Amino acid sequence: MKAKVYFTPEITAASLIKIYEALGRKLHGKVAVKISTGEPGGHHFLNPLLIKDLVKQLDGTIVECCTAYEGKRMDPKDHWEAIKQHGFSEIAPCDIMDEKGEMEIPVNGGFHLTKNIVGEHFKDYDSWLILSHFKGHAMGGFGGALKNMSIGIASTDGKTNIHTAGKTSDHTKLWENLPEQDAFLESMADACKGVVDAVGEENIVYISVANNLSVDCDCDAHPHAPEMADLGIFASLDPVALDQACYDAVINSPDSGKAALIERMNSRHGIHTVEAAADLKLGSRDYEIINL
Repeated sequence: MKAKVYFTPEITAASLIKIYEALGRKLHGKVAVKISTGEPGGHHFLNPLLIKDLVKQLDGTIVECCTAYEGKRMDPKDHWEAIKQHGFSEIAPCDIMDEKGEMEIPVNGGFHLTKNIVGEHFKDYDSWLILSHFKGHAMGGFGGALKNMSIGIASTDGKTNIHTAGKTSDHTKLWENLPEQDAFLESMADACKGVVDAVGEENIVYISVANNLSVDCDCDAHPHAPEMADLGIFASLDPVALDQACYDAVINSPDSGKAALIERMNSRHGIHTVEAAADLKLGSRDYEIINL
């Protein structure tokens, strides 16, 4: 059977709730809402007012981890300031999961990784909403559900472990240990497998908002202005299908401004993360769109 990917062109708080409810999976217990809180200076991250009502309905906690690059989100003190500055602490409880430490979860049958290193508060949550901003990315080609679940949930050391395909978890040695591109992309898929196996696929839902479609990630303090119009909100119980659908929506868009984002995605072979995740049986690239 084809995976179901729900879609609405309306990017509103109400449509975000509607698309979550269409998935038919009720998140339970202590709910983690994984977003990118955005590097200060950037302004394309998900608007707190857009996500507020859904997070409140779930009684969710917004969760993040610190970065592996020098910036305003590497040190927890600075990261908390960014969370407050961007308005997230005003709408919900927030948790920097690796503020006090980290933990390892196994990766079984991965391409490169045997472990994923995540914030130690990872263990405190019963179910997860992977709430992503789909956009370009300087290293991964694009960022969507798979990147948000892999790099996003990993601690500083864990991010380094993924970026170096398991060569090191020492962030001071990150840039001198970068592997060839596909190995990095495959390592993101490996990290996703670790998360899904640890949480249970039945305890995760995925929503991606395709707006502010810059070629640059929300981790960029000075992102390029978007050149194409917003697409809408996509959601699925299958992260592979979701990222594939968002990628295809950009490729097939009639918007003449899509060229820069397509170049960014394809020049970094971004779709290979989706291919690798499918090979790890995290989902299917074969999907059907259900319009709401």
